[in-house]
Amino acid sequence: MAKLFEPMTIKNTTFKNRIVMAPMCMYQSDQEDGQVTDWHRIHYPTRAVGQVGLIIVEATAVQPQGRISARDLGIWEDGHIEGLAEIVRLMKNHGSKTGIQLAHAGRKATVDGTIQAPSAIAFNDQYKTPEAMTAEDIKETVQAFKDGAVRAKKAGFDVIEIHAAHGYLINQFLSPLTNKRTDQYGGSAENRYRLLREVIDAVNPVWDGPLFVRISASDYTEGGMTPDQYVEMTQWMKQQGVDLIDVSSGAVVPAKINAYPGYQVPFAETIKQQTPIATGAVGLITSPLHAEEILQNGRADMVFLARELLRNPYWAYTAASELKAEIEAPVPYERGWV
Repeated sequence: MAKLFEPMTIKNTTFKNRIVMAPMCMYQSDQEDGQVTDWHRIHYPTRAVGQVGLIIVEATAVQPQGRISARDLGIWEDGHIEGLAEIVRLMKNHGSKTGIQLAHAGRKATVDGTIQAPSAIAFNDQYKTPEAMTAEDIKETVQAFKDGAVRAKKAGFDVIEIHAAHGYLINQFLSPLTNKRTDQYGGSAENRYRLLREVIDAVNPVWDGPLFVRISASDYTEGGMTPDQYVEMTQWMKQQGVDLIDVSSGAVVPAKINAYPGYQVPFAETIKQQTPIATGAVGLITSPLHAEEILQNGRADMVFLARELLRNPYWAYTAASELKAEIEAPVPYERGWV
């Protein structure tokens, strides 16, 4: 069997294949209240019908001021659980495992009111200047991630992914380009890692399922983080019980990125081999043969697809046909898939 369609077990959860839908913001919460809408009820289950092994729901804000946009999904109050549980049920009906990405946008939030970051530095001229977080602000945010994990468990998710990438709050603490603090949360790598350490420590007691962390392995800017520097941090993550690193890159500061198919795969390979820990490869992966190569050569353990699954929710069927693998078809689709 093609490795792309081999099951993978992490803790108590078995994924039927190695295909993951990466979290992608939909900006479809109509009332700016963080609630699930009909868009989400159709969008996510469609990929489950398409036989994606793990579907990770978009960046979901643990605090209102931590939303990327006012139309982001939220998990900052118990009132969000019901809608999230509904889309979990709909996805699981078709055999997919479900994940949620817990997130805080930090200085890249575009909501009204005050926004927060490790340091009072705007992302660029189009963004507001954030307030530097106080120790109390940090404590409240760590608690918000913990509370979000509790709600994610009540909603029935199989996986939690902590968003520490793409220039959002935790990434801002990790990178020396955006973290200019002089207290215990700034300066050394250990200090810059402290917020993520506290978030993981807060989530662990309330969550016993697979725990992923998404990182931006390269800042693409002199003086910023590199994959080799991240190895130290991913070793700390592994010691704290993180199961898989979802390896993306960029977006902590404005920077030119030479993007091409598989451009981030070497970062996943570095983290996987040098930590060592399971990794997910992401970044313009569209070809089934490319996905299979990544797995067969041990460069990553799962393949995260994003825009390709927007274009083709049934990519898993396409991949199975190309790789000559047999997969189970949804019964109503058997006449077309077999």
